[in-house]
Amino acid sequence: MPSIPFAQELRQRRLDAGLTLTELAVRVHYSKGQLSKVERGVKAPSRDLARLCDAALEAGGALVALLPDPSTDARTEEPDGFDEEVWLMQLSTDGGSWFKPVPRRQVVSVGAASLMGLGAGGSEAVATPGGAQVLEVSRSLFDHYRRLGQTVGPGFLLPGLIAQTHTLRETSAHADPRTRRQLLALGSRYAEYVGWLVQESGNERAALWWTQRAVDLAAAGGDQHLAGYALVRRALITLYREDAKETIALARQAQDSSLPPRIRGLAAQREAQGHAIAGDRDACLRTLDIARELLDRHTPDSGTPVIGTMHLPDPVCMITGWCLYDLGRPREAAETLDQQLAQVPPHALRTHIRYGVRRALAHAAAGDIEQACDLTAQLLGGAVAVSSATISADLRRLAHTLGRHPRNPSVRALAPQLGTSLRLITP
Repeated sequence: MPSIPFAQELRQRRLDAGLTLTELAVRVHYSKGQLSKVERGVKAPSRDLARLCDAALEAGGALVALLPDPSTDARTEEPDGFDEEVWLMQLSTDGGSWFKPVPRRQVVSVGAASLMGLGAGGSEAVATPGGAQVLEVSRSLFDHYRRLGQTVGPGFLLPGLIAQTHTLRETSAHADPRTRRQLLALGSRYAEYVGWLVQESGNERAALWWTQRAVDLAAAGGDQHLAGYALVRRALITLYREDAKETIALARQAQDSSLPPRIRGLAAQREAQGHAIAGDRDACLRTLDIARELLDRHTPDSGTPVIGTMHLPDPVCMITGWCLYDLGRPREAAETLDQQLAQVPPHALRTHIRYGVRRALAHAAAGDIEQACDLTAQLLGGAVAVSSATISADLRRLAHTLGRHPRNPSVRALAPQLGTSLRLITP
């Protein structure tokens, strides 16, 4: 829907800057006709255009603030008690699967006693293997799962990860206190990773459910800190919904001084991304400096897997490139992402695709259409392989940006492959 306040503010700021419509169009790489429609209130501005104009006119977020707030609700209903759930999973010969937590009383009420094999068991349960052995094997498996997750789609990994999370939870009930805590801590990392992959498959509600399960497992093992990281994960969902206010609010909650430096550093990075989509460059860069200081203070713990990404040599610099695009500064974003992606290890395919698509998007928005098309062509095969809903979101933005140049030979040559890839990737 057209925004009259935005149109009026855009026109006034352009005139105050002494720019013609043609000159502004050149700066933001949009056609004069499109800008004219937005400025006259005939056409609603996209968020990308608003950010580009905001940066070009040095509006400090004032233009972005005039866009309507996105509808968002990151809350989810609390399920029944974690210890009172039976986990049901069905695997099909065609490769499909589904998972569903069911209250134990519901299973009993329908007489499905045979399904209790996935439950917590009891005095008649078959003896479980030694907790120490399960812990050692599961820790090694987790590293393998995360490496495999860089090259395949979520659907290939989720059944095994869910089963392993259940194994750790159930084994902990028969272990000594120290081993029990370690099993539950590792189980919480499994559950958190499941939540991330479920979000990658496009199911936000299930992602929040699994993130809460990770918090429950961690708390049962005596770790209250993961609840802070759960806020960072929730803020990622609101970030992809373009909700700057909620993203910043959630990320700030996760920066409580009682939390470990790594969680607070990751939260500061997420807050910076919230400031970026709000158009506040100063707050974004200031918060990124805080993130770097906190992440530099992190001391790795060899006992449990690291929280967050493992494949970014310099996470803050990479997120800086991400933010610069959202701040309407695609040229700077492209330069930063070019440098950072050269340092990502070759085996980290999902990471290369995620930030590579953002890199191509930055080049396209900066007017480097041939470069953007060349980069995109190299990414599409991998994008289909990892099948990510979040990567798909940026690919669609990229397709829209390139679509503004229908006569460009590179765009025309890429269009069929790009369109096919988008249809194959999980929506």
